[in-house]
Amino acid sequence: MDLKKNSRIIVRIESFGAQGEGIARVDGMPIFIPYALPGEEVTAQIVKTEKKYAFGKMMELLKTSNDRTEPACPYYRLCGSCSCQHMQYDTQLQFKRNQVESCMRHIGGSDVAVPPVIGADDPWHYRNKISMPVSGEAEKPLIGYYAFRSHRVVDIRSCLLAKEPSDRACAGVREWMIRRGIDPYREDSGTGLIRHVMTRINRQGEVMVVLVVNGKKLPEADELLKTLRGKVPEMISFCVSHNEARGNVILGKRFTVLWGSECLEDTLCGNRFLLSPLSFFQVNSQQTEKLYKTALDYAGLTGKESVADLYCGAGTISLLLAGRAAHVTGIEIVPDAVRDARNNAVRNQIGNTDFVCGPAEEVLPELVRKGMRPDTVVMDPPRKGADEKVLLSLAECGPEKIVYISCNPATLARDIKTLAAYGYRADRCQPVDMFCQTAGIETICRLNKT
Repeated sequence: MDLKKNSRIIVRIESFGAQGEGIARVDGMPIFIPYALPGEEVTAQIVKTEKKYAFGKMMELLKTSNDRTEPACPYYRLCGSCSCQHMQYDTQLQFKRNQVESCMRHIGGSDVAVPPVIGADDPWHYRNKISMPVSGEAEKPLIGYYAFRSHRVVDIRSCLLAKEPSDRACAGVREWMIRRGIDPYREDSGTGLIRHVMTRINRQGEVMVVLVVNGKKLPEADELLKTLRGKVPEMISFCVSHNEARGNVILGKRFTVLWGSECLEDTLCGNRFLLSPLSFFQVNSQQTEKLYKTALDYAGLTGKESVADLYCGAGTISLLLAGRAAHVTGIEIVPDAVRDARNNAVRNQIGNTDFVCGPAEEVLPELVRKGMRPDTVVMDPPRKGADEKVLLSLAECGPEKIVYISCNPATLARDIKTLAAYGYRADRCQPVDMFCQTAGIETICRLNKT
């Protein structure tokens, strides 16, 4: 069949794609169709063709799967953030397990068993942090999320993944912008002032609001503060992040506290943590505790080990490891996060840690050259995975165990394959649903030296 753009075909969905889209096949060619489920028959319009695959748009649902449910969010299919709301929650978990299993087998060449995903007790309103881009015009600002595969902002008045005070904070910024004629940021020209609205909310319900601005000053700041304090009485911190760089990095390297505390305190696995706007902290606290308890189990520490924690953020997992190890060295590139990690160690009266600031691909090789030989390494790199220099340094220092936490099963599997060439084998693997209603999945693997 000749699959031309805008042509319509009737197909049966056979499987899931990596982002939760349905995959049909026509003469062996896969066609990716968002929001379609395996077992369904749909009329699809071809929107793009490549040499070996095509993309389609579902125009009519002819046969419905029992795994389908009505999305709860009014912005579904407009906003690109939640691609799985049309699936029953159990189906979401099975899809994510299949993704991890497929990556391990086909990318990683690993036969490690992948058990069922650890699901959430409540898969809604779980995010303790959101960052909403701002676009539009001064008289009609748009604050929300990007549409699917675009940088067009969909104006969101209520997000079912965020905690409710975040909605009120965004509403306050929106009202203030309209009232004072404050220009939103324009990606194409690099002009305009307001780039993002970010909120953090701790388990006590206290709120930090961070406004990301394309400039050194914030006009009418007192009026905005008054508006936010009226809208969000739970707010204890109001900060401005200064980001005048072009590109898609959300936060600038400098922030100013305009009111309240510089940091927000939160708790995780019994420890207390101070978080600055730049600190990394997992967005789903309840699921993070399940993830970190699994990491501790995989590490199997006896109290005698030296441990390296790579990409350690504000030291959340470092401090947990320290309770069962002789010493933990954390490595993190963000200076504010390292400062927070050191303060958090003092705050929790934990004295057997140290934290080094710098890129893991530079710091770890240098420490190994100086003789560091950790018994166990825990690592939680960004989506792109670990740098090749990090993996080579791990091979050189030869820890008995590597506990690898990842938000991207494809790069996790790639790195597992590389580590296999250095004599490591993955023997345990556990997916955890940190990003409910989305296609994202957090996975933890243990690798042992063979």
